Amino acid sequence: MLKAPKNLTPPVAPTKPHSFTHHGDTVSDPYFWLKDPGYPEVTDKAILGYLKAENDYYETVTKPDKPQTDALFEEIKGRMREDDEGVPYQHGLYDFRWAFTPGKQYRTWYYRPRTDDPFIGDKWDVLFDENTAANGLEYFKLGIIAISPDGRFMATSADTNGSERYTITVKDLQTGEMLPDTLTEVSGELVWAHDSQTFFYVKVSKEWRPYQVRAHILGTHASGADDPIIYEETSPSFFIHIHGTSSEDYLVIRAADHVTAENHILDLKNPNLIQKNTGLVQKNASSVPIFDSKNLICASPRRENHDYSVDHAGNGFVIRSNKNHMNYGVFFAKNVLEESWLEQLSGDETRYIRGVEAFDTFAAVEDRIDGLDQITLLSPDGSACQIPMNEAVYEIGLANNTEASQSFIRLGFSSLLTPPTVLDVPVSLGSGKVSSGEAIVRKIQKIPSGYDRSNYRSERLMVTARDGALVPVSLVYRADWNKKSSAPMHLYGYGAYGLGMSPSFSAPRLSLLNRGFIYAIAHVRGGDELGKGWYESGKLAARTNSFNDFVDVAKSLVGQGYAADGGISISGGSAGGKLMGAVLNQAPDLFNGAVLHVPFVDVLNTMLDADLPLTPLEWPEWGNPIEDAGAYQTIKGYCPYTNMEAKAYPPMLVTGGLNDPRVTYWEPAKWTAKARALKTDDNLLMMKINMGAGHGGKSGRFERYYEVAEEYMFLLNCSKVGSDD
Repeated sequence: MLKAPKNLTPPVAPTKPHSFTHHGDTVSDPYFWLKDPGYPEVTDKAILGYLKAENDYYETVTKPDKPQTDALFEEIKGRMREDDEGVPYQHGLYDFRWAFTPGKQYRTWYYRPRTDDPFIGDKWDVLFDENTAANGLEYFKLGIIAISPDGRFMATSADTNGSERYTITVKDLQTGEMLPDTLTEVSGELVWAHDSQTFFYVKVSKEWRPYQVRAHILGTHASGADDPIIYEETSPSFFIHIHGTSSEDYLVIRAADHVTAENHILDLKNPNLIQKNTGLVQKNASSVPIFDSKNLICASPRRENHDYSVDHAGNGFVIRSNKNHMNYGVFFAKNVLEESWLEQLSGDETRYIRGVEAFDTFAAVEDRIDGLDQITLLSPDGSACQIPMNEAVYEIGLANNTEASQSFIRLGFSSLLTPPTVLDVPVSLGSGKVSSGEAIVRKIQKIPSGYDRSNYRSERLMVTARDGALVPVSLVYRADWNKKSSAPMHLYGYGAYGLGMSPSFSAPRLSLLNRGFIYAIAHVRGGDELGKGWYESGKLAARTNSFNDFVDVAKSLVGQGYAADGGISISGGSAGGKLMGAVLNQAPDLFNGAVLHVPFVDVLNTMLDADLPLTPLEWPEWGNPIEDAGAYQTIKGYCPYTNMEAKAYPPMLVTGGLNDPRVTYWEPAKWTAKARALKTDDNLLMMKINMGAGHGGKSGRFERYYEVAEEYMFLLNCSKVGSDD
């Protein structure tokens, strides 16, 4: 085991008496004080002092390894094409592309007047340089670049501190001038109306809940303070998202939690509705005009557990809905109202429909059959064809399809052995039947330092869990790896929100494989790898299935000779960080090291705090412990922070972000503080809090990969593996 340096004293967080009582049960939480009552502003000197002390300890402990970490980073960086560029695409009046300049952290976006072929010609103008926008900032993330339909205006949104609170600005592409219009505290989403003067966006609340859709008319109310409210969501458990349909004729306002959705439709071709209504209606308490909601069409009023989404193109509306089966179906309709929906593709026990996108003459469906990703082309009359796949284990999905009239679909493909690949697949419709042509490879991610897939192998196993469920496991390793060789293994997992972990390629991962590691992904319940039922069997009262699956996979991999006893390191982030915390409490002796990225480990406290923006939204996923005594006991029974005990834990690396609105900084901080106080071992425990970033860590591509190198250095130390020659 990796031991803590004996000559260094780690930080010790003080304890302060605090307890809470629910359903007759009292819980003590002496590290509750690490939550700043002024959050999202964190100003408490004691809290900031503790976080700084942990960061200083991390820097001191890792300093001797810095030369090796730097070498790892250079190795990983060597697999990155420094002048990487995206596949050109066309939208409206322009061709577009992006590219990296060698040495730069962020993309530069280019455009030019639309041509016959976006792949021919090299004369491009700079549209937006992220590097210029990020200059002097510790963090920068571009939300959207949205060009007005007449091609004159460019609206962009950006997050400059990791808090996921974006700012929208507008540039006149004709004059090159920035308009005074600057909208703050927004979600980053933006949709233009056909008049090229009006766009729609989403406001976030003080607590970071996306709750209002507003319309902004250029040249009026530059700050957006008096922009008319198009829709306001009053339920704290529903978040709002907006998008334009594929036809660009409609705005879709989607209010949803994790299980129930409601979609409202607004005609983008008639923005006069906005201007007329805002002058006629009463104003609310904040003196902001409210749009007359009769001009919004609700496709299907919310009803519990009905989840659906809406798109539109030439043949009408296309809807993905679980009204008839938990694994969803695809419906076509001339009228968006539910009574007119006609189901043309049905999910079943083996077919799980993950998404759908409308085109003028067909729909492209992302589905998963027997656990394997597929793309199905579907015509309005129900005829369908599948695009053939040539690998056994892979991921594939719809990529950047910008126009409903295009005669091809763009797909993204990857596998454990195949670098990310962009494909254009021709689509034709003859006699009402849809068919696909031979795929055109537009891009394969290049590995400048070299990559030969024949040097690696992948497998997919089915492991029997303690209750008899068969859990998929994806494995990748060097071709010269052998069973029972006691080679180190790294096991990754997530298992929540119905977000399956795809068996995709990772160039940085080669640094582990080339040092003898076998890398495994445990597709535990709570994800959707085997359909919606797989998700349902890992949530609410069944949540512990996710944890048990992961432990059982680890034990099985040892038993089958894929890993040595005590030779597995593990990692997970966010809800996957909670998975890590739970399995460390359950079976700490199984693992030689653990990385908990932005870990959601203080589940009980968070689910009891209805003032946090994500909490009401999360109740359908975890349960509502405020009102439901059973949910309280379930969450308390597995909550990683609550159930930490005085026993030996393996070495741990914990990360977090001060500005993270999803997993707040105090969760990793409280876990680390309590672990230091309780654990009976002398194994290394480190925490690194990004003081200027959020949920995803640092934003620059080099900084991000340096953090990967730091993680790999920790894993190598845990596994006692030497450097790669």
